[in-house]
Amino acid sequence: MKPEVTSFFHEDTNTFSYVVRPPTGSGAVIIDPVLDFDYKAARTWTETADRILDFVRDNQLSVEWILETHAHADHLSAAPYLARELGARVAIGEGIQAVQDRFSKVFNLPNEYQPRGAEFDHLLKDGEVLETGGLSIEVMHTPGHTSDSNSFLIGDAVFVGDTLFMPDAGSARADFPGGDAGMLFDSMQKLLSLPPETRMFMCHDYGPGGREIKHETTVAEQRERNIHAGRGVAREEYVKMRQERDAGLPMPRLIIPSVQVNMRAGKLPPAEDNDVSYLKVPLNLLGKAPGGNSGHD
Repeated sequence: MKPEVTSFFHEDTNTFSYVVRPPTGSGAVIIDPVLDFDYKAARTWTETADRILDFVRDNQLSVEWILETHAHADHLSAAPYLARELGARVAIGEGIQAVQDRFSKVFNLPNEYQPRGAEFDHLLKDGEVLETGGLSIEVMHTPGHTSDSNSFLIGDAVFVGDTLFMPDAGSARADFPGGDAGMLFDSMQKLLSLPPETRMFMCHDYGPGGREIKHETTVAEQRERNIHAGRGVAREEYVKMRQERDAGLPMPRLIIPSVQVNMRAGKLPPAEDNDVSYLKVPLNLLGKAPGGNSGHD
């Protein structure tokens, strides 16, 4: 089956969201929708999500599921907004419980917060097949970038989240809490073992060298040209490269707001007694200060 895939690009975070539907019929799923967010003003809005909503309604599609490849650290999710508008449910991999457990400590959440994934409508298991709207969606657990990372195989198309980038950009970082470069290598090999003609859809692209932004490649092209994972690179070689590369990377610009929101299925933290939601900023805990010191006096 060759599903129809429509991409939506969020320029501020270089993120791709997707609407996937079968060749015939009105069923569809949404993957990795983005909520617009101005960090300086602490304002959210739904312009990008509304583009997806308009597309779904203009094409008279029926969306039962909104799927997250993982709890993103670089953008806020619009899943709850689209779920309300479309009467859909939100799903993520069951590894979200480990992410919630780690980051509930990072953000010192109240004791009553339980990392059980209850904010999501369904927690996906590795190998699970989700049947919806004429689509058969196989869940592939692909950890390494994060412990909850999944890829979704739908017919001849696979949506890989942040596990792989376009061939000239390589692979995702593996230094977030719960990340692991060796596991990431294994996950990449799992994806590269798919049939060579499989279409592969990215969650991000940054246009290395100034090339045009792209969102689609194939397993064959990744095997041949991926600068990190292609041409039979050894696991030990990859892990060494990834760890050295990650050591010099800054934290993502939106990691602090994104994780707090996305670990809650895109929902904002509970409002306080003035009916306003607040985000917490853990000082001197994540990443390194410029120059490589700890940031402490």
